[in-house]
Amino acid sequence: MCLLPGAHLAHAQPDTQPADAEPALQRIAFGSCADPRKPLPVFDTIIRHKPDLMIFVGDNVYADTVKERRIRRTYKVLGKHPAFRRLQSVCPILATWDDHDYGLNDSGAEHPGKAGSQRAFMDFWQVPQDSPRRTREGVYGAQVFGPEGRRVQVILLDTRYHRSPLTRRPERDSSRYAGRYLPNPDPAVTVLGEAQWAWLSEQLTKPADLRLIVSSIQFIAEDHGWETWAMFPAERTRLIELIQETQANGVVFLSGDRHHAEFSRLDDDAPYPIYDLTSSGLNKSGLEKDEPNRHRVGNRYHLTNFGLITVDWESSPPAIAMQIIDPRGDVRIEHHTNLAELTPPD
Repeated sequence: MCLLPGAHLAHAQPDTQPADAEPALQRIAFGSCADPRKPLPVFDTIIRHKPDLMIFVGDNVYADTVKERRIRRTYKVLGKHPAFRRLQSVCPILATWDDHDYGLNDSGAEHPGKAGSQRAFMDFWQVPQDSPRRTREGVYGAQVFGPEGRRVQVILLDTRYHRSPLTRRPERDSSRYAGRYLPNPDPAVTVLGEAQWAWLSEQLTKPADLRLIVSSIQFIAEDHGWETWAMFPAERTRLIELIQETQANGVVFLSGDRHHAEFSRLDDDAPYPIYDLTSSGLNKSGLEKDEPNRHRVGNRYHLTNFGLITVDWESSPPAIAMQIIDPRGDVRIEHHTNLAELTPPD
């Protein structure tokens, strides 16, 4: 059953608290990288899985512009897409952005049109006029769903608005996996900016049983030279340490961007196993050739897909299934854990 049959985008409003009578989320779908000028059959597959919530992780449209009016026109194409309209009619939707709906490829704080991009984002995703998200620089926000003991917190990060410039590799290696970028060890560079860091620290202290941290770029992977948190190693370490310091339980990262899907696990220096489920793209495919990731568990899937988190609240402890599913409905990647595993040691 869907959480709110016939729901609109506005039914999912970050920075609001749940009512105890609100039903617990059982199925959370997510995905990234959707070109609305092309068919999106995966949306109907998502509908068949009856999600209680859909999360758009970024590159939700491909605007690639600094012009606000052009971004709005691109959103209008998505808004009129029949498959998208069917999806938004059956369950609530939350969203953050990545580079192509933020502005330009791989862009960060230097993007000159970012204020206009934010206005277009807020209007398309029907963020309420009185939402704190409209008063901030950046589109980050959070919402808690469900009653006490079955609470799911969705934390939507903004990895674009305040992000420092990437460090370009001086020469391209013959391998495409060398990528364009090198890690920048300077502790002064940032991914989130100080205001968002302070907000995130507060969010991680709020009561929740499962915390889905939505990052448009991968958090755990560090072996390819493309955009990841690993390009800013001090920031990556800072977030791991923040999880440790706040004793935040139940953290799972959801990411996109890479035009492939994979499941990563981090054990070193983490208070408990930290998982990152990457789903990309909704109608964008990557190369079949493998990409290195020392943290990957299982296989990588390079064709179109979406992610699905399923929580069995009736089991003890509550069980979590994390899946990557193709447009035919076939499961391509699957991993199981439970909330007891995602708990800091006493």
